[in-house]
Amino acid sequence: MSYPQAFRYSKEHEWVRLDEDGTAVVGVTHFAQEQLGDIVYLALPEPGTSVVQFAKLGEVESVKAVSDIFSPLGGTVLEVNKEAVDHPEVVNQEPHGRGWLVKLKPGDLGGVRNLMTAQEYEAFLAADGTKRH
Repeated sequence: MSYPQAFRYSKEHEWVRLDEDGTAVVGVTHFAQEQLGDIVYLALPEPGTSVVQFAKLGEVESVKAVSDIFSPLGGTVLEVNKEAVDHPEVVNQEPHGRGWLVKLKPGDLGGVRNLMTAQEYEAFLAADGTKRH
């Protein structure tokens, strides 16, 4: 698995993509969805909710467990991916595309410095003893 170069990644296996309009799109990585197994439910914050970098953003329920999702950036939730909420399997199918979770208005773009590049994330996975897919 090659991770998108334009994204930034957290140690908790979330990604963020900064769009040209300043919006931050957030999702979970391919590795995360693979570890979770089949995702059956997402609990995500309502638009207007303030989130803090690396704090709990929501929950994902899979056939294996319920796990917390953490926000890779702080800011305000602008939009929740209705397709992913209604059809959580899209997160398994396209975690870096249609399976995004929320869009944020970032509070401070300086928080991006606390995240890993794709190359750093792949090295993090390798150092953690996980297989790269």
